Amino acid sequence: MPTIVQIALGMALLLGGGEALVRGAVAIARRLGLSPLIIGLTLVGYGTSTPELVASLEAAFAGVPDVALGNVVGSNIANVLLILALAVLVSPVRIEPRSFRRDALALAISALTATGLAATGEVGRLAGLVLVGLVVVYTIQTYRAETAKPDEWGAILAAESELKETARPLDFRLAILVAIGGIVATVLGAGLLIDGAVTVARGLGVSELVIGLTLVAVGTSLPELATSLVAAFRGQSELAYGNVVGSNIYNVLGILGVTALASPLPVPAGLFAIDLLVMLAATAALILFALTGWRIGRREGATLLLGYVLYLGWLFGIAGRGGPVVPLP
Repeated sequence: MPTIVQIALGMALLLGGGEALVRGAVAIARRLGLSPLIIGLTLVGYGTSTPELVASLEAAFAGVPDVALGNVVGSNIANVLLILALAVLVSPVRIEPRSFRRDALALAISALTATGLAATGEVGRLAGLVLVGLVVVYTIQTYRAETAKPDEWGAILAAESELKETARPLDFRLAILVAIGGIVATVLGAGLLIDGAVTVARGLGVSELVIGLTLVAVGTSLPELATSLVAAFRGQSELAYGNVVGSNIYNVLGILGVTALASPLPVPAGLFAIDLLVMLAATAALILFALTGWRIGRREGATLLLGYVLYLGWLFGIAGRGGPVVPLP
């Protein structure tokens, strides 16, 4: 199979599989009587990040940890500088102050934690356990806060679950089949994308870290991109904002944590030198823009998008960085 076809097929399976998994899981949860808040906070929040999780695990087990780490960091960068930027260019978003203060803190902590762990040179199993523990605490605290004193963030979470419902409610058994099919498609898609991405890296002399930060990161972020753009075109850009914030928290605490638990990840020097700093800068820009008037408008969206273009230009301007590239046999 030609590499470009392999990558395209992998991305299509990731997008379709991730969407099927979430829709099937949401239908099952609805049948079981779970509240929209729980569904939005867990199934939709975690479910849209499933492609990143599967791809990072696939890369770690395939012996390319640079791709796994690049996927997490690159996804967080793309979520803010590309996905949120495109969404607010379509429809500016209004920020609810009380819930933002809580989630901005979690967002900042997750980004700083990732940077601190990278400084040690390896994200090991103990670090992975701490990260997974933090995402569990975050989920429980958010649920308790929204249950005790509901605000707009709870409404956003509930609306996210409704966005993933099918036009006609799925039968329970069909919902299970759809969810299982989504898992299978996601696993197959991740394998194809990782194999194709590594082939591209080795063929072009581009480091596997760079490919992880760009091709793999954007490929696994397609569910977030689709969800955010659909919400923005419906005039519900607050869903796009909530999707990005939640995804970035889950990516570091959940995906990086689970991947490190499964296989410790050595941190390449190139990642710590610039890419984590770009992730921190993107996070800071998101928080700053939200605090200035509690609104992220088209001007801020254009600024974020320009930042992503400049980052990609810099990244591929020195495309061979990030560690040795294994030559093609």
